[in-house]
Amino acid sequence: METFESLVRSEFAPKNTFLNTASSGLLPARTTAALHEAAMIRAEGGPLDPLFADVEASRAAFARLAGVPVTRVAAGASVSSQSALVAGSLPPGAEVLTAEDDFASVVNPFHARGDLKLRTVPLERIAESVRRTTALVAVSAVQSADGRLADLPALREAAKDHGARTYVDFSQASGWLPMDANAYDYTVSTTFKWLLAPHGAAFLVVPEDFGDLTPLLAGWVAGEEPWNSCYGPITELAHSARRFDVSPALFTYTGTRSSLELMEELGVHAIHAHNLALADRFRTGLTALGHEPLLAPGSAIVSVPRLGHRQPDLSRAGIEVSDRAGNLRASFHLYNTSDDVERLLEALSP
Repeated sequence: METFESLVRSEFAPKNTFLNTASSGLLPARTTAALHEAAMIRAEGGPLDPLFADVEASRAAFARLAGVPVTRVAAGASVSSQSALVAGSLPPGAEVLTAEDDFASVVNPFHARGDLKLRTVPLERIAESVRRTTALVAVSAVQSADGRLADLPALREAAKDHGARTYVDFSQASGWLPMDANAYDYTVSTTFKWLLAPHGAAFLVVPEDFGDLTPLLAGWVAGEEPWNSCYGPITELAHSARRFDVSPALFTYTGTRSSLELMEELGVHAIHAHNLALADRFRTGLTALGHEPLLAPGSAIVSVPRLGHRQPDLSRAGIEVSDRAGNLRASFHLYNTSDDVERLLEALSP
């Protein structure tokens, strides 16, 4: 009988101590094999139908992970392009509330509009800062820089009380933190981090009524009948969120399908428990060494002030972490073990 550990070991064999999933995750063996098969289809001139089918299989798998109907999921290329789609739906002068130092791909498209009213507050104050003039709150569920979790239940209630829409980026959460995209107006997630897929895919979840979004990026794939929408204006947009799709990077979605299937087999709740146990063990070890990590309870990301300069030396020693604003950032995922934690702690010992 296959266990969590045996399934993980059959899919991953890193040649180093990889603690940098918050930057990009490792590819499972099944994903690497699927990418090879897709490349051979192109190399040998085979029909691309299986690759287009992978796009829809990926969409459906993500919908299951997000807890929403597949008809609410749009397939795109990046968080920034999905953010731009949401930003483009707002009327001039609309007030957008964001968190200080949130990831640029989430907030910059709103600034780039030039005609919106932007308010930025500390993450811990974002729920209490929603007011009746707020049109939209845009925030990451988990902060990229330090792993802090937004108080999403409080934000959801505040937005509801004041009639504001919510746009939540789950890129640093989906794959290890259970999510309910149905609780927010819009959510987005890239897939190359905790979902362990290739670069180039990002899923946008929209309301059933599309939430006033305009399909500004619509090409032929956004038609109700894509292959009959290749020339001239699209006469009938897709009746689902697929109307917001952009032409898919087929290899990426082939890999994404395989990676999401693995995430479903392992289960996000099991991954969540595994990741947090390792992160908490690392926090405890840091305290014993005299280091105080930034406060981020319940997070799989641990950020340690003033140790970012150690990143190059750690990398040369075969330990991959990140330097973020002078802080050392370690992120723990399903393929990590307690041995990885101990190796990093030993490397950080005086």
